[in-house]
Amino acid sequence: MKNIRNFCIIAHIDHGKSTLADRLLDATGAVTDREKQAQLLDSMDLERERGITIKSHAIQMDYEYKGEKYTLNLIDTPGHVDFSYEVSRSIAACEGALLIVDAAQSIQAQTISNLYLALENDLEIIPVLNKVDLPSANVEEVTDDIVDLLGCKPEEVIPASAKTGLGIEEILSAIIERIPAPKGNPDESLQALIFDSVYNPFRGVETYFRVLNGEIRKGQHIKFMATGKSYFADEVGTLRLKQFPRDVIKTGDVGYLITGIKEAKEVKVGDTITDSKNPTVNMIEGFEDVKPMVFAGIYPVDTEDYEELRNSMEKLQLNDASLVFVPESSAALGFGFRCGFLGMLHLEIIQERLEREFDMTVITTVPNVSYYAYTNKNPETPILVNNPSDLPEPSTLNRVEEPYIKATIITKSDFVGSVMSLCIEKRGEITNQTYLTTERVELTFDMPLAEIVFDFYDRLKTVSKGYASFDYSPIGMRQSHLVKVDVLLNGNVVDALSALLHRDNAYDIGKKICEKLRQLIPRQQFDIPIQAAIGAKIIARETVKALRKDVTAKCYGGDISRKRKLLEKQKKGKKRMRQVGNVEIPQEAFMAVLKLND
Repeated sequence: MKNIRNFCIIAHIDHGKSTLADRLLDATGAVTDREKQAQLLDSMDLERERGITIKSHAIQMDYEYKGEKYTLNLIDTPGHVDFSYEVSRSIAACEGALLIVDAAQSIQAQTISNLYLALENDLEIIPVLNKVDLPSANVEEVTDDIVDLLGCKPEEVIPASAKTGLGIEEILSAIIERIPAPKGNPDESLQALIFDSVYNPFRGVETYFRVLNGEIRKGQHIKFMATGKSYFADEVGTLRLKQFPRDVIKTGDVGYLITGIKEAKEVKVGDTITDSKNPTVNMIEGFEDVKPMVFAGIYPVDTEDYEELRNSMEKLQLNDASLVFVPESSAALGFGFRCGFLGMLHLEIIQERLEREFDMTVITTVPNVSYYAYTNKNPETPILVNNPSDLPEPSTLNRVEEPYIKATIITKSDFVGSVMSLCIEKRGEITNQTYLTTERVELTFDMPLAEIVFDFYDRLKTVSKGYASFDYSPIGMRQSHLVKVDVLLNGNVVDALSALLHRDNAYDIGKKICEKLRQLIPRQQFDIPIQAAIGAKIIARETVKALRKDVTAKCYGGDISRKRKLLEKQKKGKKRMRQVGNVEIPQEAFMAVLKLND
């Protein structure tokens, strides 16, 4: 056990985490020249194209240092805030972390939030200054920032370049010297932490775990404590690039387990594996069910594809257990699903994977968050509202609570004013402002989650010329004055465009939605009124004018009553047409509501 080191890499997006992992694999000879490729641990096409890690990965390396052989387990983590629970479980499976900071960009918001997660779990932090070979690198300045943040000595910061391979040997020796060996009792009953799972179409769900106490053997009867289900360990082994089956995985080591589970829901990240005959008494702390934060309706463009969409969603759920969906129907869009996502990036990824992997073109409705509504009848029991149409009638409503988040934004001091005004426009309240250096400021806000779901991140990047980084964590529910705004087309409510908004913003947003729809809905043979309403009160209106034939063209000169007669006749025809006509809403209209400020 003393020769095992478990570590993870934490960094902000694009600070060179996956590239550094590649260099470590090269240096320890874990990959052959044939298998080498950039971002080796990112297996999805999407991950490679966007340069982000969506799924965390684990890999084992062997390294000889001062004549002794060591086993290094690297647990790669996603960097994006949507996947912060996965990151927290990966961190809990380690004893140390490499903190990577880009020498050109310095410390960003996610670096800090993941660093706090690591410090809460008492991890040994090894600071690495990456990309020192760039012409724009400020090595001394950023080293001082890291020293201020961590309270370490400047010589403890390892300068490196993952591209050229500079500093890799120093990083490996630091991993062995500074990160403590795993502690644990090999004689106790089995206690192992699940930090990830992957779906294999031939063998079911593969569970990745780290053994804290005891050992796990092939053929052992095991039990997952959160779900209470027991399984038979068909195969256990270690994770190299390919899987290597072993008879036993001992205390402190990382491995995979195959039990033939077919449902990804049965394997929960953060759960504890134990022996079913001789179970451990204590579960590993920190387990929670992943809760979706953002909800949106996903509908097939052609209603006949509904069953196909259901199959695609079920297959996706095998790979991604945090996707939740229930069937729902809409008068405007037919049958579809109300889906729960971890955040907006998760929503984008699912939508893109549906198109790529399953050839499904889908319509996504306006994303919203889940609220708690309380009625006058029983003001103590909350009703969960995931869809604006679930909101009780205004006359019976007592109050509505919405989820709030603590947002941390790090930006250059020049942009503090514009970032503040954006956050205050989004109903944020500033709680803290700290100057990290003379140039860089950390701002903390309490904000409603609903306000950042739409276009907040894009606008934040715009007002700060790309220099702001953003991170958030939920802080619970707060009472809020919310109203349901409906959109009516030709007098009919289009349920897919309804939204729950704060009363102060309802008029402005209603007006903007109407204006946007007027540009997008094609003209018909009759006038189409577009209205935004709260209950029975219309708050905004636009009209798409009718296409009209010039019926008076043949009347030149003569009495006005001849023209009037023809115009009146045309008007009656248009009125009759409007009563029976229905309006087709183009796909862009649903997406346009998301981009009201463009």
